[in-house]
Amino acid sequence: MDTRTSETRLRIERLRDALAAHGAQAVFVPSSDPHLSEYLPGRWQGREWLSGFTGSMGSLVVTRDRAALFADSRYWDQAEAQLAGSGIELQKTSSGASTQYIEWIAQQLHAGDTLAVDGQVLGLALANALRAGLGRKGITLRTDTDLLQQAWDDRPTLPMDAVYEHLPPQAAVSRADKLARVRAAMGTIGATHHLVSTVDDVAWLLNLRGSDVECNPVFIAHLLLDLQGGRLFIGSGKVPADVAARLSTDGIQLAAYDQAAAALAALPADATLLIDPRRVTLGLREAVPAGVKVVEQINPSTLLKSRKTPAEAVFIREAMAEDGAAMCEFYADFEASLARGERWSELDVDAKLSAQRRKRKGFVGLSFSTIAGWMANGAQPHYRALPESFAQIEGNGLLLIDSGGQYLGGTTDITRVWPIGTVSAEQKRDYTLVLKGTLALSRTRFPRGTLSPMLDAIARAPLWEHGLDYGHGTGHGVGYFMNVHEGPQSISKAIPEATMAMEPGMITSIEPGLYRPGLWGVRIENLVLNVAIDTPEKNAFGEMLEFETLTLCPIDTRCLDRSLLRADEIAWLNGYHATVRERLQPLVSGPALAWLLARTEPVSA
Repeated sequence: MDTRTSETRLRIERLRDALAAHGAQAVFVPSSDPHLSEYLPGRWQGREWLSGFTGSMGSLVVTRDRAALFADSRYWDQAEAQLAGSGIELQKTSSGASTQYIEWIAQQLHAGDTLAVDGQVLGLALANALRAGLGRKGITLRTDTDLLQQAWDDRPTLPMDAVYEHLPPQAAVSRADKLARVRAAMGTIGATHHLVSTVDDVAWLLNLRGSDVECNPVFIAHLLLDLQGGRLFIGSGKVPADVAARLSTDGIQLAAYDQAAAALAALPADATLLIDPRRVTLGLREAVPAGVKVVEQINPSTLLKSRKTPAEAVFIREAMAEDGAAMCEFYADFEASLARGERWSELDVDAKLSAQRRKRKGFVGLSFSTIAGWMANGAQPHYRALPESFAQIEGNGLLLIDSGGQYLGGTTDITRVWPIGTVSAEQKRDYTLVLKGTLALSRTRFPRGTLSPMLDAIARAPLWEHGLDYGHGTGHGVGYFMNVHEGPQSISKAIPEATMAMEPGMITSIEPGLYRPGLWGVRIENLVLNVAIDTPEKNAFGEMLEFETLTLCPIDTRCLDRSLLRADEIAWLNGYHATVRERLQPLVSGPALAWLLARTEPVSA
C-alpha cells in the first residue's frame, strides 16, 4: 500500500473515531466553507484532505463502515485515479448540482441514526433539503459540531494576507454608489439589515480585493449592512489603516471575523433581515433571534455585479486584448520550438503560458489553474498536470489548453485545442462539431430576460444531431477582476429560475465540448458580453440581445472538417479572425505577429 493511500485510510479512520465519540453514524463533508465558496482556503479543504480527491467540486460521506465520494462527469476519470486503493467509493452524479448523496445516506442509515455535518459550512438551502430527505426516514441531522476539526491535527489556520482596494479607473463604480444601490434594493422589501457572506459579493460591494483563495482575488469576511452603515467582519490586521479610514468614510466599520454570529444574535426585535438562502450558512441563520423578521431572496449585489457597466466593458476589452497578445507570444514560441524538435510537457505549457501572461499590462494572477491536457488527459474536463503526474507532448494528436488571467480590468477564461503532428479524420470531426456548437450559440439573438438555461440546447444541437453530448454546462458567468465562475446566469441544463434572466452587461462563457475517455477531448471556449440591439420590431416584441465575443485568440483551422461547415459558419469564423487580427496586431511583433497573421488567414468555403 503506497503512502498516499495509507494516509487516506488513516484519516478516514480518525474521522470514524470522532463519529463514534459523538454517537453519530455518518458524517457529511461538503466542498464548502462559511461563505459557501466554490474555491476554498486551505482551512476548509477537508474533503480533499480526507479523500485525496483534488477536484473543485464533490461531496464526501463517511459512515461507520463505508465512505463515498459524489462527483459529476467532469471529474470521474480524475476521481477514479485519485481514489484508487483508498477504500472510498466513487458515486457518479448527473451534475454538480445533484443531491444524490441524500438518497444514498438515507439508504445507509436507519431510523434513529444521526448524520453529523458542520453547520458553519452547510448552506441553508442544502440544510433544508437534507432535513426533508432524511427526516422522512427518521434520521437526525446534527449540525452543532465540526468532526473534521477533531480528526485534522495540523489543520491550516485562517489566511492573514492584507486586503487592498480596487481603484479607479478600473473600479468604474464607487463603493458609495454600490452601497446606495444595495440599500435601495433593501428598501423596496422593507429590510433594515442585510447579511452578505459570499466573498465575491463582499469584495465587489466594497471595491476591495484580496488573496485568501488561490486564483480568486477575494478575502474571507462577512458584511452586515444597515440603512446607514455596516460592519465588516474580517481577520485582525487584514485591513491597512488607510483603507480602514476610507471604509469608515463610507460608513463601514471593522469587527472581528468570529463576531458575525454574535452581531446577528444582537439584532433588535423590530429588525427585518435580508438573507440569500443559497448564499448563507445554516450556522449564521440559526444565530438570528426568533423575533426578527427574515426575508429570503437573492443578494442584490449578486444581480448587480453580474451586469457590467459600459465603462467596465471598455476595460474588459482591453484585458482581453492583453490576454490575447500573451497567447500569441506563447503559441508562436510553442510551435517554433516543436518544429525544432524540442520536447514539451504539459507542465511546460502551464509554466510558459503563465510567464507570458505575467508580462502583460494590468496582470495580477491566473484566474484558475491552467488545464493543459494532451490527448487522453484532455478528455478530463478539469484535468491538471502535476509534478507527480503529467504527460509529455509527443506523437500525433490534440492538445487542449484551458487557461485564464486576472487583470485589473477584467477576468479571462479561454479554451483552445491545437493539432500536434497529424490529426485523424475522427479528431477533425469531433473538433468541427464542437466548433459548430460554439458558433451556433455565439450567433444567437434572443429577447432580453430570456432565462439562460433556455439557450443551452443551441450549443448542443450540432452534437445531438450525431448522437453526441457533453456532461458539463455550456456557459458560466464571469466576474470583473473577480471569480472566474459567477452567477446568477448559467447556460446549462439547470432548471431555469427567474434570477437567471439574461440582461445587458452580463459576461458568460460559451464552451461546448466532446470527450472520448482514454483518447482525446475537445472544448472551444470564448467569453461573450450581452449587448442590446435595435430591431425594427423592438416596440412590438421587446428588446433583443446578442453576444459580443470578447475573447481574442485564433481558433485553429487546421483541425477543421470543412465538409461539416456551412458557408455562413465559415463567414462568421473568418469575421472573428479578422477582428482578432485587427485588435491584436498592434500589441505583438516579430514571431508572435507572424504567427497571428498565419493563424487568422481566411478559410475558403
